[in-house]
Amino acid sequence: MKAIRINEQGASDVMKLEEVPTPTAGEGQLLVKQDAIGLNYIDTYQRSGQYPMETPFTPGNEGAGVVESVGAGVSGFQAGDRVCYTGVIGAYAEYALLPAARTVKMPEGMDIRMGAAIMLQGMTAHYLCRDTYVIQQGDSCLVHAGAGGVGLLLIQMCKMFGATVFTTVSTDEKAELAKGAGADHTILYTKEDFEQAVVDKVGDNKLNVVFDSVANDTFEKGLNLLRPRGMMVLYGASSGPVPPFDLNILGGKGSLYVTRPTLGHYITTREDLEKRSAEVLGWVADGRLDVRIGTTFPLAEAKAAHDALTGRATTGKVLLIP
Repeated sequence: MKAIRINEQGASDVMKLEEVPTPTAGEGQLLVKQDAIGLNYIDTYQRSGQYPMETPFTPGNEGAGVVESVGAGVSGFQAGDRVCYTGVIGAYAEYALLPAARTVKMPEGMDIRMGAAIMLQGMTAHYLCRDTYVIQQGDSCLVHAGAGGVGLLLIQMCKMFGATVFTTVSTDEKAELAKGAGADHTILYTKEDFEQAVVDKVGDNKLNVVFDSVANDTFEKGLNLLRPRGMMVLYGASSGPVPPFDLNILGGKGSLYVTRPTLGHYITTREDLEKRSAEVLGWVADGRLDVRIGTTFPLAEAKAAHDALTGRATTGKVLLIP
């Protein structure tokens, strides 16, 4: 089979398309022929060395396809099942060898590409606004990168549960996408200061929560926008990590909370994974959640896909097609 391999972490050109042996499903495993592979920022961190990885490896953490074969000891799956997954490294390949315990079936009739488009980003948006900070009717929140994959989903979910949503974007086109997802106020951070833009709207009635995937460029101003006992939810670092800072600042700004969650800790058990994925996939299936697949690249063009993502030239979900 063909797969992207990384022999040494670094720039996007370290990814090479190679011919490798097709794996065989062992105890507790599924062999899945992939229809689509989800591209996520974590892939770029693992490729670049921001997250150290043992090399060589095949990158990627998310995909969807059809079960080709079932290993010993697996129940509940059979050849021909349409499945999706996230959190299993090695997705940039024609076939994925998956633990059955980390794989879920897709709803009948759903476009199989949606499985690769929704699992990581959809469940991320879900835990952010249903567990890390539970959005309630009347809350006000800020979602950075509102036209990105998580951003568009998070806006929709926050609106679903009654929040007023501010969001930052870089272009007029992205602003329209964020508005289409339900954002009440879109801020072009390339043209205006997002902190001042929010203050102009809410005054002293500050935000309950800031969902920040940008980090270095936005973190400090985001803290300034929180009301007393408000929460900063830092779930990414597209502009680089936040520098060390004095925790006493949080007390001076109103006994603020800061947290750095990751999806893995919200789907640690099979029960957690099934419950969270079922709710997200169900919302997509019944039309409550709109998933925007923005761009697709052939698997062989993984470098171009990474460059587009890190260059902020994408909107919605980016997929690789084997």
